[in-house]
Amino acid sequence: MQFVIYLLMFLMQATRIYVGIIFIYCLLTWIPGAMDSKLGQLLARLVEPFLGVFDRIIPAIGGIGFSAIIAGFVLYLVERGLGTIIQILAMRYY
Repeated sequence: MQFVIYLLMFLMQATRIYVGIIFIYCLLTWIPGAMDSKLGQLLARLVEPFLGVFDRIIPAIGGIGFSAIIAGFVLYLVERGLGTIIQILAMRYY
């Protein structure tokens, strides 16, 4: 059971890191030419498939896309859910 808790904790941390990657990606989109760099291309490959799901659901308003905000909120909810599961498992088995 301890393995499952550690796995869930790893997933929580991975979620936090991915939110940070999305944030950096959003900052790079504001800098002209930054998305043409190797870092910009790498982040685009990591982030755009996930953000694309939200882009199809939520259209851009006035040329401003809100998919990153919604994606960050969804990942926050996932992180909170994992934390709740960890707490339940910890109380039940320890």
